[in-house]
Amino acid sequence: MADTPTSFPSRRALIAALALALPQSALAAPRRVVTVLGDSITAGYGLPAAAALPARLQAELDRLGVSALVRGAGVSGDTTAGGLARLDFSVQKDTAVCVVALGGNDLLQGQDPKRTKANLDRIVARLKARKIAVVLAGLKPPAVIGRAYAREFEAVFASVARAHGAALYPNLLAGVAQTPDLNQRDGFHPNAKGVQVIARGLAPVVAKTLAARA
Repeated sequence: MADTPTSFPSRRALIAALALALPQSALAAPRRVVTVLGDSITAGYGLPAAAALPARLQAELDRLGVSALVRGAGVSGDTTAGGLARLDFSVQKDTAVCVVALGGNDLLQGQDPKRTKANLDRIVARLKARKIAVVLAGLKPPAVIGRAYAREFEAVFASVARAHGAALYPNLLAGVAQTPDLNQRDGFHPNAKGVQVIARGLAPVVAKTLAARA
């Protein structure tokens, strides 16, 4: 009696079977990268990595259902000039959105707002030239600083964002600055609860900017 021919699965059936066997994470599209370029707040001064801004922003984006990978690029003590100098190294080419969170140390050093504006302008322009969308995080100077200087410094961020069509988050420390329960003992750096407040406020702006690039 002749042997029965062996039945081989079709190529399409084989591919489908392999796809079902793979974990869903292997089939998902790569997550878009969000880089946070900043100073000690971004670097997570005084906090474990899991409580720092990049990790908490990642968690908030996850909570919003946004597929993204947040990458921290913070250097403690950095000014806008420092961020500009290391921009190409710190913001890698796979970045889709860059949150620029610099200027706090310029403010503490009493730098000329025109210099801060020029540095931020160059940062945003170079990121845009690389096809990277920008969320510019501003700062609101405390009341103890002279009114004229405070107004000029605060206006820098809106002016740069408007000039380049970048998204603006007006005050990175909104709801956190000068609130003892949300800051570390130095009164300048947010504690874990404070970082959570920042991340929750910032995440929707980042999510909207990512969506605009879809």
